[in-house]
Amino acid sequence: MNPESNADYTQMMKAELIQLIDDLEIVDLQKKFLKSRWLDQLSWMEATAKKNQSYYYLFRLACIIGGVMIPALVSLKFTGGMGGFVQFVTVLLSLIVAVSAAIEEFFHFGERWRHFRRTAELLKGEGWSFFQLTGTYQKYASHADAYPVFAGRVEEAFQNELEIFITKVSKENPQEKNTEDK
Repeated sequence: MNPESNADYTQMMKAELIQLIDDLEIVDLQKKFLKSRWLDQLSWMEATAKKNQSYYYLFRLACIIGGVMIPALVSLKFTGGMGGFVQFVTVLLSLIVAVSAAIEEFFHFGERWRHFRRTAELLKGEGWSFFQLTGTYQKYASHADAYPVFAGRVEEAFQNELEIFITKVSKENPQEKNTEDK
């Protein structure tokens, strides 16, 4: 999917969700909360997941492609000016692989991507259950009755997301900490 169509899909989905929220029989303040808290955070999580996925793929592909090419370049035997050029390209490619691996390891783009994708899907599922009054919300006769439970569950999800992000996703690598302690 190209970036333009992805942005178009995101905008279309957000517009549809806004329409669904507007059609709910809840007070305007609750609609505003739904848009500014649930939908805004969902949109942010989706965009952040996509950005981290792109960075993860970029740096991982650099490592994979470079890692495959370097041994091939090292094994080539050239004489004259071409040998110096191949050696330069090999060193440059080695640096690109090392820097890419270090950047990905430092920022944990793969972990961040999976974390934000998981949280976005959790928020989407919670929203769909609320909109359709299914799952947790099936015992409520109206969206107005179910709204306090939905708001509480969403806030709980945000608190859990923050706790997981702080303790697991953005944590210091234990191996790095052990080498600093020595």
